[in-house]
Amino acid sequence: MPLTQRALAECLGTFWLVFGGCGSAVLAAAFPDVGIGLLGVSLAFGLTVLTMAYAIGHISGCHLNPAVSVGLVAAGRFPGKELPAYVGAQVVGGIIGAAVLYVIASGKAGFSLAGGLASNGFGEHSPGGYSMMAALVAEVVLTFMFLMIILGSTDKRAPAGFAPIAIGLGLTLIHLIGIPVTNLSVNPARSTGPAVIVGGWALQQLWLFWVAPIVGAALAGVGYGAIAGRQEPKPLVAAAGAPA
Repeated sequence: MPLTQRALAECLGTFWLVFGGCGSAVLAAAFPDVGIGLLGVSLAFGLTVLTMAYAIGHISGCHLNPAVSVGLVAAGRFPGKELPAYVGAQVVGGIIGAAVLYVIASGKAGFSLAGGLASNGFGEHSPGGYSMMAALVAEVVLTFMFLMIILGSTDKRAPAGFAPIAIGLGLTLIHLIGIPVTNLSVNPARSTGPAVIVGGWALQQLWLFWVAPIVGAALAGVGYGAIAGRQEPKPLVAAAGAPA
């Protein structure tokens, strides 16, 4: 599959992750009487990855996240020369997703970007008031575990056909843990999209949501190989007519 097509798939998938995940937080989390709350937002992020894994996993591998791409490079499962194209596509997709969300959200009377548009933050911009150090540690550890789930579930020795489910549920779980701390990123593209729209404090704090996920992902890429040995990944989803 040509790199251009794979990059377009990554752009589309990351758009869906940001629009779907952040959209659930902005539009539905506290909707009067029937708000979905933290559990619903966590599930929404997991569902975006699960659905895209089946939609584009056979095209691009469905990274949707610069940290995932870096972790796969560190694990020897993705060529480093293709990393810039994937990261660029993911960031563009994240910005488009946030922009579309803003257009919709701003159509409601009284809407204000002061709410953050689901931007990630620490200190006074952390949902639970957590410090920069707490945010840094949480993002490193949760990204590390997310990549371990990805690497393990896509290992050729793992049960076939279940990787998207494990990855989607893994992302749901880490959101349940991390939303109170940082609004949960583990994904620089997801953080960049809303930050570009919100500006100000969101852009000033964005550095942490690039550094911490990439560090956690790189550690997992090396760590999984140390635990399990280097393995060729299997496809997220079997091609039509082919065995899983």
